[in-house]
Amino acid sequence: MAIKITNKKPMFGNLKSHSNRKTRHAQKLNMQKINVDGKTVLTTAREAKKIKKSN
Repeated sequence: MAIKITNKKPMFGNLKSHSNRKTRHAQKLNMQKINVDGKTVLTTAREAKKIKKSN
């Protein structure tokens, strides 16, 4: 099982149709599994890029 190391949460907003109806919508995070020191870690894509760059 992967260890989640991010504190980020989904971003919420409205979808607006052509007829001006509004419905709630969540933009989910782009979570990626990466291996760090033999452990599987679940992070966002941006954080995974920073981790890979630092190693």
